[in-house]
Amino acid sequence: MKKIVLSMLTIAGVFSGQALAAGDIAAGQAKAAVCAACHGADGIAMIPGYPNLKGQNEQYLALSLNAYKKQERTGGLAAVMQAQASMLNDADIANLAAYYSSLK
Repeated sequence: MKKIVLSMLTIAGVFSGQALAAGDIAAGQAKAAVCAACHGADGIAMIPGYPNLKGQNEQYLALSLNAYKKQERTGGLAAVMQAQASMLNDADIANLAAYYSSLK
């Protein structure tokens, strides 16, 4: 019985992760104009110390933005990202993650 419950929880976790990563690339591209100031128009930062977003893993980007929004990430330039992320809703975060992960 424990194996069945564990298997069901694992399957649910996989599917919930896929749902988290289902963003709209076009909507993310439109929303990314603000991000371009620091992370570059093509997702490649021109400023040393700023991360490249181009081609990053979609779930990583979404989790990172949510962590900034919840002020769980601190240090460095976290205050800047916390302010930016606080203005994003869940759909915005999913869309931005989808857009930047789609760039190759």
